Amino acid sequence: MSRPEQSWSSRVGTRSVLFLALSMVSLLAISQKAASPGFDGDRALADVEKLVAFGPRPSGSEAHRRAQEFLLEQLAATGLEVERDDFTARTPVGPIAMSNLIAVRRGTSEKKILVAGHYDTKRFDDFSFVGANDGGSSAAVVLELARALVRLDPPLATTVWLVLLDGEEAVVDWSDTDSLYGSRHLASRMETTGEIGQVGAFLLVDMVGDRELGIVREMRSTPWLQDLVWAEAQRLGHGEYFLESRMYIDDDHLPFARRGVPVVDLIDFQYGPVNTFWHSREDTLDKLSAASLRAVGETLLSVLVQLDGRLNKQ
Repeated sequence: MSRPEQSWSSRVGTRSVLFLALSMVSLLAISQKAASPGFDGDRALADVEKLVAFGPRPSGSEAHRRAQEFLLEQLAATGLEVERDDFTARTPVGPIAMSNLIAVRRGTSEKKILVAGHYDTKRFDDFSFVGANDGGSSAAVVLELARALVRLDPPLATTVWLVLLDGEEAVVDWSDTDSLYGSRHLASRMETTGEIGQVGAFLLVDMVGDRELGIVREMRSTPWLQDLVWAEAQRLGHGEYFLESRMYIDDDHLPFARRGVPVVDLIDFQYGPVNTFWHSREDTLDKLSAASLRAVGETLLSVLVQLDGRLNKQ
């Protein structure tokens, strides 16, 4: 038996209802898109280009100071509260003045989320190390996230700190005392003030601009938080950049992890063939991609929204 056809009038009515429904869905999609802050990977890459133009930026150098001024100017332009967290680091070559740069997006709850990345570059005397990926990409992602957060509608209830960490790199040789100067200082400061107990999550980015991006599961990261990041990346269509391979990596998340804060370190530690671009003259702008920066930034924005819901359940 063939299916009976609808009458002309009923077909018109059905098409009208269908057209109206599709129109409403389209309008809803447009309105949702308009409300979305987005993450501009091209602008993030342009920020890396500006940082690279300053040249090598080890802590305490003139180029580092100029990069600092640029980042502070850009953070202030977002309208967020901006703070210079100045401190003096005791290094193997003597005391060095350093500064963490912090932009705060105030929420209505006492809970805090920290999103961090370092902006200094490793000191080398035998070649010019401009650190496009290692120092540049992390700073650019944090900066563009600050711009996106002020446009987020509705705003998060959780207070978010966007932190540009100084002194991640060893001044001489990596050790527990010659590395992670900025994160060690900030975690200690927040422990002293009692703020460490308000931190619901610490999200770290480092070396996230590689054209062939492959972020590993860092094994000292908090499993549930890492799973949330990977799930959001997959949902957004960025799953190809977030790998299942695992690796232990010493990074700026460790001072917070040691104080019981849930942490995740997003890092691609296979930069170039057998990691040959890392800490080399090859860490240049042409090795980076706006698409990689966008994938990380969009994922983090989505994770922030998810975390906000978890941290502020009634």
